[in-house]
Amino acid sequence: MNAQLLSELKKITPEEQKILDGSKNIDEKIYTKEKTSSDMATVIDAKRLLEAGKLIQIRTHTRFVHFPKHTHNYIEVIYMCSGSTHHIINGEDVVLQEGELLFLNKEAVQEIYPAGENDIAVNFIILPEFFSYALDMIEDENLLHTFLIEALKGENSPVSFLHFQVANILPIQNLVENLIWTLHNRVPNKRSTNQITMGLLFLQLANHMECLITNAESPVEKLTIEILSYVEEHYVDGTLSDLAEQLHYDFYWLSKEIKKQTGKTYTELVQDKRLSQSAYLLTHTEMTIVDIAMTVGYENISYFHRIFQKKYGVTPRKYRISS
Repeated sequence: MNAQLLSELKKITPEEQKILDGSKNIDEKIYTKEKTSSDMATVIDAKRLLEAGKLIQIRTHTRFVHFPKHTHNYIEVIYMCSGSTHHIINGEDVVLQEGELLFLNKEAVQEIYPAGENDIAVNFIILPEFFSYALDMIEDENLLHTFLIEALKGENSPVSFLHFQVANILPIQNLVENLIWTLHNRVPNKRSTNQITMGLLFLQLANHMECLITNAESPVEKLTIEILSYVEEHYVDGTLSDLAEQLHYDFYWLSKEIKKQTGKTYTELVQDKRLSQSAYLLTHTEMTIVDIAMTVGYENISYFHRIFQKKYGVTPRKYRISS
């Protein structure tokens, strides 16, 4: 991370100064309107942390003190700028190391052990609408990151956190640092830029699902993530047979399970991805329609035209002209 930005983030906050001066607890008035009993998780309120009209904001994690059990009425994303922090999320230990990202479902119960002076974490306070806008601005529909965001937004989701160990992936580091710099410096009129950056971040994360650790104990959730990851990576030439072999499942059982869990067959998932990618290429490149069809996996150009028109209501050529 940029040394000057890190130096800014490392500054002692007024709350931290009170803790260094002898206060034993966090100042709950900063985070919530209501006092909670010691055996209940505090609900941290977005209205206390977000400026009016904002969909996203950042604050550095409060160091030097145990952060008691709490949930949020927003989606929290934590990025570790330096050092590490130790979290307990729904009873599970999570150690966030430098350069890693942690996404938390609104209902996740979290507590955090005291962080030291050089353990600098940035908390993103994000309303769900921000993700919706971000996804809308990324025209290349990504089934995987849509699934992950809906899991974070949804109630009673078994996915309470997504821990991405991506410290060595430069594009992701650059995108996160850009978000932090823009928000920290209160750059005006940058909502669209931040939304696009978040969308690009999820596209990058979707390309590195091998770096994801999640608490999704349900085999169903894990299987869905594995299926969608495979489709995103192998939509051109992947097959259900290869996927079944890779996951060590019976071909026919997996075929039925995909339909049961996603509402679509494997072929339909692949077709959705191919067509959304072709629509993206039509509007963002000068490739010929034949080349686009071949690139996304269709050798039969007539068939490509037919299914494209069925999904989008116009031919590929008219889609390109009207976009």
